[in-house]
Formats: sequence, structure tokens, C-alpha cells
Amino acid sequence: MARTELDYLVRRVPRGRRLKVRIDAVNGLEVLLPAGAPLRTAAAAVAELRPWIERELAAREALRARLREPGVVPYLDERLALVAEEGRARVHRRGAQLLVPTGEDARGAIERWYRRAARHEIGRRLDRASAASAVPYTRLTIRNQRTRWASCAGGAMSFNWRLLLAPERVLDYVIWHEVCHLEVADHSARFWGLLESRLPEWREPAGWLRENGAALVL
Repeated sequence: MARTELDYLVRRVPRGRRLKVRIDAVNGLEVLLPAGAPLRTAAAAVAELRPWIERELAAREALRARLREPGVVPYLDERLALVAEEGRARVHRRGAQLLVPTGEDARGAIERWYRRAARHEIGRRLDRASAASAVPYTRLTIRNQRTRWASCAGGAMSFNWRLLLAPERVLDYVIWHEVCHLEVADHSARFWGLLESRLPEWREPAGWLRENGAALVL
């Protein structure tokens, strides 16, 4: 049986020193290529690492299948049934259903809906946690980061919308993690002690995210 070609994205990294191959939750298989490296080295690296790539892709697909049901998307601790409607351009939630467009733009429309929902879900939880800590933040941004779930920089908070695909306790953990960074910027013993005092059960959702984070994609 002939082996199929692997689809991958090549990204030039101007300051990169060496070629890297990774499986990104947003873009799938990626080759990060230093500015001066010839393009053919990307294909050679993918060919060399193909056994590892196939194992990783299979493991991620199996994980995603374990967490997902056909025709259903997760939303924190809920499951929403996808209902396609002709002529619809914008996703709308109706109870336990998510009314979505038909055609190629359906996925993009669903992601835009999740981004809007994330601003609401994360915003109200963040306001509550910040008020309880008596440490304000300056602004909230919803993004689709490749390598992190959230960040805190100078009081500005950024969260990945894909956290809404995780259980609610995982979202709460990430929010408290970042709120604690408003007081302690690093991951020192003081930071972990602060997180422990604010969310004593943080270890379980943190472990869940490490184990299952790669499957949090639409």
C-alpha cells in the first residue's frame, strides 16, 4: 500500500538557529525553518521524522476521539449538538444546540462564536477572581495562542479561547493561575504557595490540561 504524503506548513523563523518539527494545535504539522535554511531541508526533516510524526498524530486523534462525540462540541461542562441551517451566516446557541452555517465557512463561524463566548465566560470569572484577590488587571484579550493557554504581562491578561473546550474546573484553574501572576510574576515557591491558598485543588485540573490539552481543537 502506498504511503500518503504528509501535509505540513513551513514557517520561516528569522532568529531561529535550527530546524524544528512540531505538531501545533492550530496549524497541525509545522516545520520551523531558520531564515537561511533551504526549503528542501523541511521535506527531508519530515521524511526522517515520519514514524514519530505518525505516532504523535495517531495519539492525538485517539485522544480527541475519546473526548469528543460526532456532531457535538464541548462547551465547558456542557455538550452542544451542531445543527446546520441553510442560509445562516452567524452561529447562534439555542439551548443545548448550536445553530451553524453549512459549507466551508462553518468551522470559522464556530470559532468566531467561541471567541465571543470566551470573552463573556472568561471576563466574568476573571473579574470575580481579581476582585477576590484585590489586585486589578488592565485589560482582557482573547486569542488563539499556539504554545500557551494564557499570559499576564503588566496587568494585561490574554486567554486562549480553546479553554472553553475544556471542563469548567480547568478554565477556573487557568484564570486563578494568571490572577496569581498579578502578584507574583514568576513560578517561584511563593507563586505556588499563593495559588495553593487561592485554589487548593489546582493540581487535578492542571494535570488534566497537560494530558488532554492537545485535543482541545474543533
